[in-house]
Amino acid sequence: MKKTLVLIALAALTSSAFAQSFVQGFDTVGGTTTNGQTGGSGLEASGWFFANLSSPRGLRDWGQGNDVVFNSHQGAPNSYIVANFENTGSTGTISNWMFAPTRTLNNGDTFSFAARTNGDFNDRLQVRLSTSGSSTNVGTTATSTGDFSTLLLDINPTYNLSFPTTWTEYNLTVSGLSGPTSGRFAFRYFVEDAGFSGANSDYMGIDTVSYQAVPEPMTLAALGLGALVAARRRRKQ
Repeated sequence: MKKTLVLIALAALTSSAFAQSFVQGFDTVGGTTTNGQTGGSGLEASGWFFANLSSPRGLRDWGQGNDVVFNSHQGAPNSYIVANFENTGSTGTISNWMFAPTRTLNNGDTFSFAARTNGDFNDRLQVRLSTSGSSTNVGTTATSTGDFSTLLLDINPTYNLSFPTTWTEYNLTVSGLSGPTSGRFAFRYFVEDAGFSGANSDYMGIDTVSYQAVPEPMTLAALGLGALVAARRRRKQ
């Protein structure tokens, strides 16, 4: 009986350690969100949040992918999420944010996704990190970043048509934390001189977002202790 209890405890610890991990496809992006964004309601229940701080703000925010433009990375042809030149007015700066669910981050955790653009005009995408819990504070302007001042990735910052036009996978690893830290990742579709009459911005898709957590140090220690206890009990039998 004691051996069974040890094994159950080990299983519970393992399950808890990886409970924060997720893989997000975008089968149903949904319509208007609770904070007035034109798309994203289908993801809010999972902890996603959206905010378009483009200047000026356009007619669209984040939305469902269109398989007429290109197909998804995985799943149904239109099961990806998209931002485009309509995020701002005729000419402006696009700063359209999509925040992943809040997680307790540890060094070694990984955040990955696939992205691509249509390629007719320059696009740009940033991935930023906040260690301020569930905060979605990115300031109030198209250039502010608020609590998301840590830049993890900047795809095509020089606007030279180098953004991939085929689905490309990106993998980021958390590092530099002093210990378990509550925070969240955010995508920022950030394009200057954008819009219908601007020199930049086209149609940018994101798909297959994955967050893989590693066990916290205390959990690892507990797992090791549990394994040791189990081993000792086996030797006594």
